[in-house]
Amino acid sequence: MRNKYIENFEKAQIAEKNIPDFRAGDTVNLAVNIKEGDKTRIQNYEGVCIARRGQGTGETITVRKIGANSIGIERIFPIYSESISEIKVIRRGRVRRAKLFYLRDLAGKAARIKELRRK
Repeated sequence: MRNKYIENFEKAQIAEKNIPDFRAGDTVNLAVNIKEGDKTRIQNYEGVCIARRGQGTGETITVRKIGANSIGIERIFPIYSESISEIKVIRRGRVRRAKLFYLRDLAGKAARIKELRRK
C-alpha cells in the first residue's frame, strides 16, 4: 500500500511528460540532455528497447545499440527523468518476449528483429 500523497505527486509528474506507446523490441530514439560544464546539449541515442521495468515515476527502459567495432552498448534510462527531453519510436518490432536479453549473445544478422506489420 502506497501513500496517497506520493501517488498524487507521481500522477502529476507522469501527466506532464508525453511518452509514446512502445515496448520491448521497438527501436527508439531518445533525445538525452547532456551537461558539460556550464553548457547543455542534446544527444540522440538510438537503439532497440530490450526491457521495460518498474512502475510509476520509477519506470526504466534498457536500450541496446551497436557501437563502433560491433560492440554492444546498453544504457538504462528512467523514462520520467528530466534528462530525457523526447522519445520517438522509429520501428515496431515483432517479438514474443517481454525481455530481450538473448540479443546480448547474438551478433550481426542474427540479432535482427522483424518489423511488426500493421493490418
